[in-house]
Amino acid sequence: MDELAYWAARRGANRLPCVFEKALLLRCAACALALPHALAERETLACTEPAAHADCQSFHRLLREKSLFALKIGPAAERISHAQEVRLQCGGLRGLQEALGKPPDVPPDVHLLLRGADIPELPYSRIIQGVSAWQGRKRTRPGDKA
Repeated sequence: MDELAYWAARRGANRLPCVFEKALLLRCAACALALPHALAERETLACTEPAAHADCQSFHRLLREKSLFALKIGPAAERISHAQEVRLQCGGLRGLQEALGKPPDVPPDVHLLLRGADIPELPYSRIIQGVSAWQGRKRTRPGDKA
């Protein structure tokens, strides 16, 4: 299946795609409202609650807007790389978890963190510290010793 056909089929099959899909698929976060779908040997996640989806979109938009410096991107950047998006999602959710005083030993649950939150008033200066501190997997090259 070519990429254009895949994305067209995905839009048709998944009307409410999970905003934090990358973080959930990488298992650095969880969400009780995420419903998995298999499409063309790939996994996608859909949100089952439109109000929660709107909250996630609001948080993601503000998180990205306030993380420009941490991600080293300009305000005009429409698209960001996969690695930057993973850093934004995983680091932002971990930062939110820490800012709200939740135990850091379990992956953050997106729905539980955002449920009832006043999203514009969240402590973004503390949350952005999580984005800055996020370290993705280190690449290994063939022949490198683990």
